[in-house]
Amino acid sequence: MSQMSKDDRIEFEAHKREMCLALGRDEATFNTITSALYTLDTYDYSYLWSFMGVPIIQMPADVMATQEVIWATKPDVIIETGVARGGSVIFMAAMLQLIGKGKVVGVDIDIRAHNREAIESHPMAGRIELIEGPSTAPETMARVRAAIPPGATVMVILDSDHSRDHVLDELRTYGPLVTAGQYMVVADTLLGRVPATQTPTKRSKIWHPGDEPLAALTAYLAETDRFEVDPVINGKLVLSSSPGGYVRCIRA
Repeated sequence: MSQMSKDDRIEFEAHKREMCLALGRDEATFNTITSALYTLDTYDYSYLWSFMGVPIIQMPADVMATQEVIWATKPDVIIETGVARGGSVIFMAAMLQLIGKGKVVGVDIDIRAHNREAIESHPMAGRIELIEGPSTAPETMARVRAAIPPGATVMVILDSDHSRDHVLDELRTYGPLVTAGQYMVVADTLLGRVPATQTPTKRSKIWHPGDEPLAALTAYLAETDRFEVDPVINGKLVLSSSPGGYVRCIRA
């Protein structure tokens, strides 16, 4: 009979955490990977993926990080600003389907007819509610709040217009909706960590350092004590669009 193997799960997780923190401190490796990502952008790398048949305009590392957060915190409602082609809301709805509860609220100023059809005809559509309108407009926010059941735990992902002022407006508007223990994810914070020479240019809009999501998040964290940056999740986000963008709500 073979000797029973040691249960090393605690040690495994402790080592993983240690490596995440160490990687987060390694600026040389981060800069090397960032240069590679700039090269990959030549091939529209973040546009090459799909989830359950629908384009998901995300880096694979960000999809993995987001599923870790959702599985760990099991929110009742996930609000995402910026629907695009729908892959992200479908991915998050699928996570909630696995968990067995909840819904995704997708907010976008312009949900194009073909994208709406792809979402609303998808097997995950029953866990998705779409709201069209400017993300921080009072009438839009009234609909968003109405979509949150009383007592629900709420996670938020901000992935619409990436200009500093718009993201800061979204942070101030949606941040109060996030419940204690849940996450708010600010997408494309990488734009604030690269030199202007490495800013992606194959976009409808170009955001340079200072006028981008990380600048907005930095300003927001200076004016609230409800959120803290998760050093473990962010530490391993080197092949990512959103390093530093995962913050956890630590108080009601």
